[in-house]
Amino acid sequence: MLKKPTSAYVHIPFCTQICYYCDFSKVFIKNQPVDAYLQALIREIELADTGKLRTLYIGGGTPTAITAEQLDYLLTHLEKILDLSQVEEYTIEANPGDLSPEKIAVLQKSRVNRVSLGVQTFNDKHLKRIGRSHNEAQIYDNIAALKQAGFDNISIDLIYALPGQTMEDVRENVAKALALDIPHLSLYSLILEHHTVFMNKMRRGKLNLPTEDLEAEMFDYIIAELEKNGFEHYEISNFTKPTMESRHNLMYWDNDEYYGFGAGASGYVDGVRYRNRGPIQHYLKAITEEGHARLSEEFLTKREMMEEEFFLGLRKKSGVSIARFEKKFQENFDGLYGEAVKELLADGLVQITDGRLRMTKKGLFLGDTVAEKFILEV
Repeated sequence: MLKKPTSAYVHIPFCTQICYYCDFSKVFIKNQPVDAYLQALIREIELADTGKLRTLYIGGGTPTAITAEQLDYLLTHLEKILDLSQVEEYTIEANPGDLSPEKIAVLQKSRVNRVSLGVQTFNDKHLKRIGRSHNEAQIYDNIAALKQAGFDNISIDLIYALPGQTMEDVRENVAKALALDIPHLSLYSLILEHHTVFMNKMRRGKLNLPTEDLEAEMFDYIIAELEKNGFEHYEISNFTKPTMESRHNLMYWDNDEYYGFGAGASGYVDGVRYRNRGPIQHYLKAITEEGHARLSEEFLTKREMMEEEFFLGLRKKSGVSIARFEKKFQENFDGLYGEAVKELLADGLVQITDGRLRMTKKGLFLGDTVAEKFILEV
């Protein structure tokens, strides 16, 4: 019997509005069969035969786009069918515009112990410009209400290198984030994805983005400022106060297996990466007729698993353990990667300390270039 994953991701694909930069699996909530979706989701999870979970993550879309009653239905049923007796971290994503007192009350009586808020920026003008429906005041209201409800493990997402954003804007965002006195921050640079409003604008020459040099300067400033204020830069885009890392996300970067439930969700079980059907009606039909919604399955070869170990592991400050790699794959690290590592060391992009291969600060900014060196020629 293969060891069961101890993590699960649950996808709620509904949003009250669609942001201009987002390409996640999501739909506008109006007129969607939300109740039917939640019932199908619970059915999918019931049929999956999961074991004891250590981390559970409800993401989206926007999980807080559904009503307080629907949220209560979801959380109550998850607690009935999943073994959460040993859960260490149970996260839900929330939107400052959607998180009403009623929904916070539902979270408070559930086993959720971590909330991740999609803030993106504190600047009302920029919020409008990227298609967000909340404003700065709602961010502060939400965080105060969550703290009052007993949630101390709060994380926020911020995006930098936004259209028209200056260095001064980034300084202001970082200062406001620090003033919230929360233990975890995720800061992402804007990535232009296909099929988004922003990508279409850029193609028409209508998107005024910061230069690459300014983006690098923003990244450097963010790291320096947050480290100065007691945050550890433990993964390319993530910063934590001591012991408050996102355990669920570390599971991804450690290349561990996990269940993925819901429309468009991905999972990784028994060496197979799979993806569920995205369109809601296709998902509902598949759960009713087949009891699962898998659209595609990919059986990873050992070579692919080894590549993923680097693509994911190098994102972490702690890097990749050479001993763990050799034990896991029964391969000689030097024999496979000696040359690549020599080049990266010479370019100052990686370092090896305590038997771990890590990216340097310079390497972090060029993360994909570094990871690509570990793709073996066939």
